[in-house]
Amino acid sequence: MRWSALPGLLEKAPPRVLVLVGVLIAALGLLIVVRPLASLVLLGVYVGLSAIVAGVVELISRRGTPGWWTRIFGIAWIVGGIAVLIWFGRNVELLPVALSVLLIIGGLASLGDAVVRGSVSVRVLTAVWGGAQVAFGVLSRTWPDVTLLLVAVVFGVRTAVFGLTLLARGARLARAARALRRGQTIRDRRPPSRAARIWAAVGRYAVSLLLVGLVAGSWGLNQWLAGGAPVIDGFYSPPADLPSGHGRLIRTGDYAGRSPANGDVSRILYTTQDANGRPALASAMVITPIESEPGPHPVIVWEHGTTGVARGCAPSLADGTATKWAIPALEQVLAEGWVVVAPDYSGQGAPGVFPYLIGEGEGRSSVDAVLAAGEIDTDLVLSPRTVVWGHSQGGHAALFTTQVAPEYAPGLDIRGTAAISPAADPRALADILTAGAQDNALLTIMMAFVLVPYSETYDDIDLGQYVSSAAEPIIREMTQRCLSEPGVVISALTALGLSEDQPIDTGDLTTGAMGRRLAENTASGPWGTPILVAWGAQDEVLPPSTQEDLVERLCAAGERVRWQVLAPNHHQDILQPPSQLLPMLMRWTRTLMTDDPTPLQLSYPLDDCTR
Repeated sequence: MRWSALPGLLEKAPPRVLVLVGVLIAALGLLIVVRPLASLVLLGVYVGLSAIVAGVVELISRRGTPGWWTRIFGIAWIVGGIAVLIWFGRNVELLPVALSVLLIIGGLASLGDAVVRGSVSVRVLTAVWGGAQVAFGVLSRTWPDVTLLLVAVVFGVRTAVFGLTLLARGARLARAARALRRGQTIRDRRPPSRAARIWAAVGRYAVSLLLVGLVAGSWGLNQWLAGGAPVIDGFYSPPADLPSGHGRLIRTGDYAGRSPANGDVSRILYTTQDANGRPALASAMVITPIESEPGPHPVIVWEHGTTGVARGCAPSLADGTATKWAIPALEQVLAEGWVVVAPDYSGQGAPGVFPYLIGEGEGRSSVDAVLAAGEIDTDLVLSPRTVVWGHSQGGHAALFTTQVAPEYAPGLDIRGTAAISPAADPRALADILTAGAQDNALLTIMMAFVLVPYSETYDDIDLGQYVSSAAEPIIREMTQRCLSEPGVVISALTALGLSEDQPIDTGDLTTGAMGRRLAENTASGPWGTPILVAWGAQDEVLPPSTQEDLVERLCAAGERVRWQVLAPNHHQDILQPPSQLLPMLMRWTRTLMTDDPTPLQLSYPLDDCTR
């Protein structure tokens, strides 16, 4: 951009003024680099004023470009700068848009200069630089959150360098003034030699090649990141007329991902209710055994763990979520003749607000998935006998599914609940995880996953109370990416860029309205049916102490709970072969489905409250 116009205005300033201005500008640049988020206001003012100065200089300077060309871009700079100053204070989300527009304006202006001014090497570099600005202006709209921080850092570095340049110029002019006062002569600079001009041209061509490579690489990276984002197809768009009531089937469709060896997978769209009892939509996968005996089939409800909170994060959109690597013991379940109903929860796949760690919303959308699966127009007949399994966030959802079912869907016969590494107590978890949250990028992403859905679900939760105004659009942008897509790297980079600014007030997460809502979404029962709790001793995501606290609460409440700590396992591999959880889970579930009184005989004997 032409924000190098400012040195021209300071060219005739006294040396002391240059030194003072240089120090101040260098300090401002360093502040923007170190604290980009806290300095967004300064950045916005800087961008606006710089654009206005560039436009004024464009209009008053004599250039080789035609007058109409100069006036167009001079006026565009001024209008853009004024717009940034006027509207930036009202909406920080406009700053990435302004940066994008100004980059494109600067690029087009440079392309115009390349046509009429300078030597061949200068024109080539000017043209490539102009094209690069246009390209990066377009790319910046794809990733507005990381663009904002990267541009802030770039502007900060540029500002610091500019300040140091002024400081050096002021010092040099001061030395020259002292030399003149002493009567010393100052030798004029000689024009550059032919060899120097050749090397300068070579340097311009090298920089041009570097810019071309940088643009090409950035476009390729953008295509790779965007190509990994899930695509929400028309199946999830509801019709105008919906069936009345909750748990009603809207439509069925084919699943595009991999199917298990012994099962067929279909998708369903159905009606449900959110945590506040309002009508909502949800989607799910229904996995049926290919070969099984006729008659009613018992149901396993599989509650998935954290995938993100955006619509595109629905497991029914992903390729591998109907395999044994995503659903524990899936092949054994199908061999038993059981049907798996795997809800996405509302707001994933189907439009709506995703109930992340919001128990009533998770539980209702899960119960309704079973009811809707029973309406599929095939020979499939579902038995009321149901066992609920869930992992991580899904463990929280599983406990709430069983908790809400007796009143919400009394026709279901839920025999038991397997909560695997469950996030059962969101408030206690927030207490533990925020203790050292200052430099944890992943924790920033996870807190965004909680805060945004809570603020959209509950009227008494205001996102602005917990997130700084400058960070709010960035936090919201984080929630639009899924943990499985390559673009989550952008969220991680953004979170790292925010770490020094502490954009989320972690001290208030467990107090006030947020603390009350987290507490009410702690699974508290009553359940009255058997509960299995299992977790990995090496769990690196959810502290094992939270599972121990859950078991202690269940025992104190008189629930029929059994549990096991699996020593070799971490948070995720507890679900996958050769985890000892799989035979344990199958044996426990088979006993519940068949009323088998035979004691469980396992290599890992289950503990219970009598130990």
